[in-house]
Amino acid sequence: MCHYARAMTGRTPPDETGTERDAGPATPADRLHAIVEQGLCTGCGICQSVAGSEVVRVQKVVNGYERPVVVGDLDHATVDRIYEVCPGTRVEGLPDRLVDDATHVDPVWGPWRRIVRAWAADPVVRHEGSTGGVLTALAIYLLESGRVDLVLHARPSTTEPTFGESHLSATPADVMAGVGARYGPTAPLVGVDEVLGMGRPFAFVGKPCDVAALRNLGRLDQRVDRLVPYMLAPVCGGYMPPAATAAFLERMGIDPSEVTGLRYRGRGCPGPTRIETADGSTEAHYLDFWGEDESMWMLPWRCKVCPDGIGEAADLAAADTWPGGSPTREGSDDDPGTNAVLARSAAGLELLEAAERDGALVIERDATIDEMSDYQPHQVRKKHAVASRYLGMADEGRIVPATARLRLDELAAAMPADEQARQRDGTRVRIGRGKATEPRPEAARPEVQGE
Repeated sequence: MCHYARAMTGRTPPDETGTERDAGPATPADRLHAIVEQGLCTGCGICQSVAGSEVVRVQKVVNGYERPVVVGDLDHATVDRIYEVCPGTRVEGLPDRLVDDATHVDPVWGPWRRIVRAWAADPVVRHEGSTGGVLTALAIYLLESGRVDLVLHARPSTTEPTFGESHLSATPADVMAGVGARYGPTAPLVGVDEVLGMGRPFAFVGKPCDVAALRNLGRLDQRVDRLVPYMLAPVCGGYMPPAATAAFLERMGIDPSEVTGLRYRGRGCPGPTRIETADGSTEAHYLDFWGEDESMWMLPWRCKVCPDGIGEAADLAAADTWPGGSPTREGSDDDPGTNAVLARSAAGLELLEAAERDGALVIERDATIDEMSDYQPHQVRKKHAVASRYLGMADEGRIVPATARLRLDELAAAMPADEQARQRDGTRVRIGRGKATEPRPEAARPEVQGE
């Protein structure tokens, strides 16, 4: 059950001093902005698509993120609908109709039909793409085989070099324009209502939270199931806050306002982080960008309490395959890349095997759940901790996302009681210190963007 109490009242999240304000009865804008203020917005753009861009516009705000800004007449009924689809307020696993007797369900890794190690058969796609280029290869295959007319995915932003933006591809060249990971704010679903309105079948490739949002929309809009036969996702550790990206650039001796392009990874596994400016380019190691281990990752609050970074709602999810969860500095740029791929639904399995049969993918061998946990230990730890973190959020009167088919209580119960308490108490402390709070979204003035 969602805990909407804080969103439905006029009380606001504590600021960095722990102080709350009583703002009186909540307006529709208060309720929408509560998702942002309580650190739960993923910036996916689904709220703009639901409300219409004349009412809600997802755009860069003063703290550097992309967040919903109310620009028109927002009503409570529309906010109710947003709460039903927003991945900050609802996250569910693979729909029951896609799970049958042929589906394995692991407590951590969720539903799967087959797990393999694979890569793009085209060496250019493999080299350019993140890890082994599997998602890029599958997007191209879906178009070339005529299974879909279009692919909705992210590509580098044409206006904010460190961001991504929604892109609708009709050709392999279009898909390749979006190759590689995007670790900056990206709103791939900002125009999904318009895409659905075209009435043409399309595949969706997005982060697990983006897929969760689209599945949520499918509960309210029958066009989703009819027009989106494939939803694909990377296994996701989170993305970097804009302020942390700016700090990285400054450590590299680069003024963030002078950046014209940022390639986070690719051209190897993980490949270099490449920063473009008018004066040339600078490269850094992936570990220089993210840090040497998980303890150094800078993540938005929503990523720290994510109940599904492994793409449980997707038909197919692709992951990195670094033992221990991180690349090494030695030889990583020479690694051609290998994905671990979880085919979760019957459609995902059929796509995986057809792509191998038709020469789009190379499947090296089948893989195991234990290997997945070795490749992605941070996902295992977070999956066990989320339910306790949610209890800490509830203790503080915060919105707690509604979840289903993710086994969170079962996984929390498998942790020692003292660890459950530590996760719960740590969450309360972070909320009290303002670590889980963002300011009310206010559009950045064009003249200060990039300063």
